[in-house]
Amino acid sequence: MLAALCDTFAPGGDGLPQASAIGTPERVAELIAGLARKGERRQLELLLELFDSRAVTAFGGGGLRRFTSLDHAEREAVLLRLADARIGLQRQAFHALRKLTMLAYAASSGSASVWDAIGYPGPIGALAAPAPPTVATSIRRDGGRLSCDVVVVGSGAGGGVAAAVLAEAGLDVVVVEMGEHLTDADFDGGEQQGLTRAYLERGTAQTRDGSVALLAGSCLGGGTVVNYATSFATPENVRAEWASHGVSAFTSAVFDASLARVSERIGVSRDEGRPSRRDEILERGLRALGWHVDEMPRNTRGCDQGASCGYCGYGCRLGAKQSTLKTFLPDAAVAGARIFVRTRITRILHAGGHATGVEGRTALGEPVTISSRAVVLACGALHTPVLLRRSGLGNERVGRGLRLHPVLPLFGLFDDPVEPWTGTMQSRYSDEHRDLHNGYGLKYETAAVHPSLAAAFLPWRSAEDHARVLRRIAHLTPIGILLRDHGSGSVGVTREGEPDVRYAVSALDAAHLRVGVDGAAQILEAAGARWIGSTHASAPSYEPGRRADRAAFLADVDRDGFAAGRVGLVSFHLMGTAAMGGDAQSSACDPEGAVRGVRGVVVCDGSTFPTASGVNPMVTIEAIADMNARSLAATLGS
Repeated sequence: MLAALCDTFAPGGDGLPQASAIGTPERVAELIAGLARKGERRQLELLLELFDSRAVTAFGGGGLRRFTSLDHAEREAVLLRLADARIGLQRQAFHALRKLTMLAYAASSGSASVWDAIGYPGPIGALAAPAPPTVATSIRRDGGRLSCDVVVVGSGAGGGVAAAVLAEAGLDVVVVEMGEHLTDADFDGGEQQGLTRAYLERGTAQTRDGSVALLAGSCLGGGTVVNYATSFATPENVRAEWASHGVSAFTSAVFDASLARVSERIGVSRDEGRPSRRDEILERGLRALGWHVDEMPRNTRGCDQGASCGYCGYGCRLGAKQSTLKTFLPDAAVAGARIFVRTRITRILHAGGHATGVEGRTALGEPVTISSRAVVLACGALHTPVLLRRSGLGNERVGRGLRLHPVLPLFGLFDDPVEPWTGTMQSRYSDEHRDLHNGYGLKYETAAVHPSLAAAFLPWRSAEDHARVLRRIAHLTPIGILLRDHGSGSVGVTREGEPDVRYAVSALDAAHLRVGVDGAAQILEAAGARWIGSTHASAPSYEPGRRADRAAFLADVDRDGFAAGRVGLVSFHLMGTAAMGGDAQSSACDPEGAVRGVRGVVVCDGSTFPTASGVNPMVTIEAIADMNARSLAATLGS
């Protein structure tokens, strides 16, 4: 059944291989088996069992026959009936199977023939003489107990900074990371390896209804290892808004100093931002329209701004990206911090209203208990609230207020090759529509595109149409509409103790996305695109001056809307589920990041954001971690 399904999505032809011929069904089965939530795995397995029933085929207009007995055209008709269904669960089923199939088809180690057909060069390979590891790590093989002053759970933008601050203050620090310790030698640009080893849930994480794909780092260094090096400081209007939530430090010299310290340590500048072809197109369109455009601040030292840079969403093989793996974690190690990897913390230990440590289990199955005077949580906006809930800590605001900065990409096709997988990851942006309502709006950015993202997010209306666009990937460029979301979602806990992410685009945010779709289309059109398409389910597109126009395109977008299953959204920025604030009724943490209701637990990651930052959040997370960790160090020292 799975083979028949994969071959319906990708039957091959005209140089492209058939999905089953390159092991796509087996890879999809691996992805399903690796899903973190048992319920999600079972749903997909049940769906596959039901899919070959006569009832499902009849619903799809295929008569009382099994799916596997239909010809290709009849199978496509069944899939499209699901894609266009009124019931959200049916649309969700279609998109889950479509994304997994196309991701496996375009990104696996067996996809070389796909890459040849679409003109993609494949992985660039690791350097012949990569830099040695920057820190020493270990995984406990004997179980047992450890003790320290502070245990830091997570090693990304928040955890790495907090560990360095606390260790340099003379405290005994243990850092615990759920993911692997990857080094420059591991970063070969391979999509399958990069997604499997460096991303949360192998790059398959999503909201419960499948409406937003969630891409987050899950390795030593966290998101700072796989992000795009974009390094905006927290905007002044956002700082003022957050201060109004009862955290006056956000508009103080204290936060100024934290921003300055972290920006200096990670090398934020505009010195290494040579525009890629994607950025040149973005800037050309913006200037033609007379709209705002500026250079990105980036945290790199020695970036080639070329072939290597385009692949560093899977890790920087040059070691140029100044992730916490290159900066704060080595600082912490030099100051005496111990770092453990492949170890998942499952509970915060506490007694008498005070944290006493953590317990968890290594990837080898060994139990680990760490006694400490304090616990720093830096597991990210999905796992920090889950760990608090599993531990019976925090108030009712834990898990509430999730913001995602949903990104809706529009694609433009150009006559000249773009090769969107190469060049600086991001070097130009526009704030033309940054403030559409009380400081909420959107940014226009671009980013490197490799086959997996293109194949998984380009809409599918037929195998022939999807393959036609995929074959032209070398001439495509994306413009991402990055929304500062006003509405919010939540993170609960499944029966298996995993994040249960619920999110829906609000009416105000949908209106802002609509402005962004129009704006991105104008930018691409002004830059000379000869075809412009969206990730909406009905695959709306137009060819400026040749077929349809922007008005007709927007009418198609309006018919689809922005509900689950109607448009492909992705989030790289997960924020706000353990917010800092002055009011216990509206915040999970106090103004210093301490979790309400228990002493000795401090949050130092993006979950502390009172609202969405409106910019790529790495620098803001690092500054908050610096500020909160210094406060904790002073408390423990006294």
